[in-house]
Amino acid sequence: MGCGLRLCLLGGLALWAQRRRAAAAAAPGRRDRDRELELKLVQVVFRHGARTPLRPLPGAAPVEWHPTLLHVPAQTKFDYMVTDLHGGPQPPSPYEEHYRKITFKGGAIAGQLTTVGMQQMFALGERLRRSYVEEARFLSPTFKPAEVFIRSTNIFRNLESTRCLLAGLYQQQKEGSVVIVTDEASSEILYPNYRNCQRLKCLSRHKLKGALQQPGISDDLKTIKEKMGINDDTDVDFFLLLDNILAEQVHNLPSCPVLKDFQETVERRSVDSLLFLLEDGSREVLQMSVGLLFYTLRKNITEAVDPSPPAEKARKLILYASHDTTLIPLMVALGTFDRKWPPYAADVTLELYQHQQSKEWFVRMSYHGEERVVKGCRAGLCPLQEFLQVLSQYSVSPEEYNSLCSQMDGNQQTDS
Repeated sequence: MGCGLRLCLLGGLALWAQRRRAAAAAAPGRRDRDRELELKLVQVVFRHGARTPLRPLPGAAPVEWHPTLLHVPAQTKFDYMVTDLHGGPQPPSPYEEHYRKITFKGGAIAGQLTTVGMQQMFALGERLRRSYVEEARFLSPTFKPAEVFIRSTNIFRNLESTRCLLAGLYQQQKEGSVVIVTDEASSEILYPNYRNCQRLKCLSRHKLKGALQQPGISDDLKTIKEKMGINDDTDVDFFLLLDNILAEQVHNLPSCPVLKDFQETVERRSVDSLLFLLEDGSREVLQMSVGLLFYTLRKNITEAVDPSPPAEKARKLILYASHDTTLIPLMVALGTFDRKWPPYAADVTLELYQHQQSKEWFVRMSYHGEERVVKGCRAGLCPLQEFLQVLSQYSVSPEEYNSLCSQMDGNQQTDS
């Protein structure tokens, strides 16, 4: 070994050792700070577990989706009831009615949570249990209605995903009834609502057409459709291609060889297309997409900071069962999107802390259990006012939302 190389290696080792010593010296300070932080509220916005595709893929040999793929594992069972936002009967679900009209080869219907998805959600629940029951000793080991608020989109896979998460979190132990609240599809806030916001619907429709005409995106789509034997005028986009290949892979089902070869392209172009729809973070588009959800997250935080009714003091955990199309604009707005499509059972978690000595408040965001630094924040542990400032850029009240959604440009026509 040459003298220069030895010196380089020795210098590198010295630098590594210096960094290790610095990290070790800083670690007690971080640990001390964390010990002085008291957890006050946890909010989790999560995607449902793995499911059957939303519709079949034309051109490819049909994959067989058997009902046996929807078997319910015993450990995921957890009784629950569903109400509307005011405790009344569960609203009808037009999406579920639509899915039940689509049956795949093999007999399973579209958009249904599978055994794999149930196990994914149970595992997420177990991870939350380790974090908040066993390590932080924040949540009770048994489900208590006063501690937990649960809201889901009114789609069966999300309700069932929530069941499995709760079974993992509380190991099937509960005191009292588990109630999941949901809303009418027309006023749902847990996904970008094209039924409720005509302006968002029109913008998205025009932007999607524009995205499919972008150089690169249109060329890639045309190439894939040709190789799969799909007519050029057949209604297929990257979202449909990605939906099918991800569902097939997670269930170890045979995927179309062309899709396998182009999987990286399909995922990248799906992300490109959705970001094009979101106008790469346009404030108004994000406000119409997740503004009401941000308004709700912000309201939950401010109520936990200053809890007036006793019920607010008792509440520790708020769960929102949502979708990939919720998580992407949410993370784009927070500046934490990594340009990778959120996998099944992905979660964004917001933790609210109060420093026991200074009484200052902080928020920490994590994705998949890993801390993320929100834009505008100096570190993962973000002072509350800095975090609320980020939320306030995209948060809209119901009145502001209605006003935004009713503004139509000259080029936009309300169409059904």
